Order: sequence, then C-alpha cells, then structure tokens
Amino acid sequence: MMKTGFVDLPLHPGTTPRWLFERMTELSREISKVIIYEFGRDEFLRRLSDPFWFQGFACAIGFDWHSSGTTTVSCGALKQALNNENIGIAFLGGKGKISRNTPSEIQKFSEKFNISQQKTDELIKASRLSAKVDNDCIQDTFEIYHHSFVLSEDGKWAVIQQGMNANNLYARRYHWLSENLKNYEKFVNEPHTGISCDVAIKPLNMVAEESRNARKCSVDLAKEKGTKFYFTKQTTLFEMEGFKLPRHHEIYLNGYENLMKSERIAKALNFAYESQPKNYDELIAIKGVGAGTIRALALLSDLVYGEKPSWKDPVKYSFAHGGKDGYPYKVSRKLLDKSIEILKTGFENAKIGDNEKMKALKRLKEFLPE
Repeated sequence: MMKTGFVDLPLHPGTTPRWLFERMTELSREISKVIIYEFGRDEFLRRLSDPFWFQGFACAIGFDWHSSGTTTVSCGALKQALNNENIGIAFLGGKGKISRNTPSEIQKFSEKFNISQQKTDELIKASRLSAKVDNDCIQDTFEIYHHSFVLSEDGKWAVIQQGMNANNLYARRYHWLSENLKNYEKFVNEPHTGISCDVAIKPLNMVAEESRNARKCSVDLAKEKGTKFYFTKQTTLFEMEGFKLPRHHEIYLNGYENLMKSERIAKALNFAYESQPKNYDELIAIKGVGAGTIRALALLSDLVYGEKPSWKDPVKYSFAHGGKDGYPYKVSRKLLDKSIEILKTGFENAKIGDNEKMKALKRLKEFLPE
C-alpha cells in the first residue's frame, strides 16, 4: 500500500521571491505533465500522497527541503501550473482564507470534468472530513492553515494539508489518498499510513485503531439525552459519583474542568442528540462538534465505559533522520527506489533547458538518502 502520512517542518517567515516562484511553476508544470503522461493520473495522485516523494519534488523544483514553505509554495506553484492545462488534474484550495474556496472550486472543476452532482457532494464532504480529522480528531497542537485538494477528472483525489504550532515554530504536513479510503469509516480509522517528524508529542488520537471502541462509545454518549448534563452540572472530576480517578499521563486531564463547565460543548451535544449520528464520521460532521467536544466525549468514554482513547502520535517518519538508521521505522528500499525513479523520469524528460535540468537533478540528489 502507498505510504501516506505526516511530516513536521520548521516554520520559516518571509515570502518566496517572484522569480523563484515563476521558475517553480514552470518546472512543476513540465515535470507533472511528464509523470502524468508516463505513469498516469492515478500514479500522480499516489506520488503526491507520499510525503517523501512530495518532499523530493519540492526540493528539486527549487525550494528549501526543510521548511514549512515546502508545502504551501509548492502546492501554490502546482495550482498555477496545472489548472489551465488540459490534463485532467486540478489543484484546489490553498493557504489561509484561500482554503475556504475549496468547496466552490470542487463544484467548478467537477462540472468541467463532468462529475455527477452526487459524486461532487461526496468530494466536498471528503475535503471537509479530512480537514476535520487532522484539526480536531488528532489533537496534536497543530492547527490546519493550508488545505490542498487535488482532483482528477475521474473523481479520484488526494489531500495535502498543513498545520501550524506557533509555540514550537513547527508545521506538520498531512497526506491523504482516496483509493485508501473505501468507505467513510476509513476516514476515522487510520486514514494515514506513514511518515514521521522531528517533534515527539502525545496527542489525543481518535483516529487510531486503538481508539475504535472509544469512538463507538463517543457516538453512544452523544446519542444519549443526558450526556450534556455532565458538562453543565458537575464542577470537578471528583464530583462524578461512582467514578475512580484513572492513572493517565498528566496531559489526559489537562483542561478537564473547563470541558465540564462548557456551555458550548453542551450545546454541541444537544445538536448531536437531535441528529442521532449513526457512526463517528457523522458525529464529527455535526455543526459545533469541534476539538473540545471530541476530547470531552473521549474522556467520558474512558470514565463511563472504561474504553480508553489512543495517545499515540500517528507520525512515523522524519526527514531529519531520513530513516537511514531505522528510526523511527525502517525505510522500504523498494518504495524509495520507485519514488526516486518517477522523480528522475519526470525531470529527465521534462521540456526544460539542460541547465535547469542539471540543477534540478543536483538538488534532488542532495535531498535523497545515501
């Protein structure tokens, strides 16, 4: 299965020089066209969903390989390069306020690609769910500020999005691929399958396999009319009659009293009760159900039913280590070689000058592990 997943990158201030962005746009256009022609649109989406390949691509077209701008600028260049080409691929969304245009852009290009309205609605839901999962269900302190939705003319897609942690000055990149998600349950059960980072944390991870029972309990609690009273009448954890304080990592109870008193969460739970969600993806899609409600339901799932959520960081790969020493996991040489082969094919056959080609291949070589 294609490795998709997460990457952490340092936040770098400043803007990309215009001349560099124009060069990146031209390079990304020609290379992408070669890859799509040689390997097909499906393989192009698979490559974009591979954090290692995307990092190598961004490096080779001229960007700093270890910067948060790798994501935002490279996606911006690809959007400008490909959306006016007749190749059946569109880059939608982007950084900050531009990301809010994603649903309307999906609608626009679905019409251009003759995708049915029913399928278009599913694509818009996929875009929103992927952002919701990475922002609220994985509470890793990285807030999503960049969302790119890559759509092919046959309705397949990939997502490249990035979250920011202003405190430690790092960003984290998340990759999704539609062919890995056969149904909406997959959106909330291990939707990412690879890559790691330079920052180790213990986040609430409600999309881990280990959180399966906690997700089910969260849905059951949300469907109970009395659940909201946990958040309006109780004042401290110790006042919850019949419960014993479990031994958890200190982060587990951080902010619990505020959750218990939250009228906003009580209101969200009231919406959830009225909606009667059938499963977890329906629960998190309810208006007002955000990180606080998700966290509160996860804690109650443990306290009421004894079903513990996961505190496992889903990240599995670090560019700082490159995986060469087997940390945090051993690199698949076969997958690595395939990524390198496709990148090199794209650059060697691209309609660009020999000088640009040599510079791009040199930058790629500097990025690749030995």
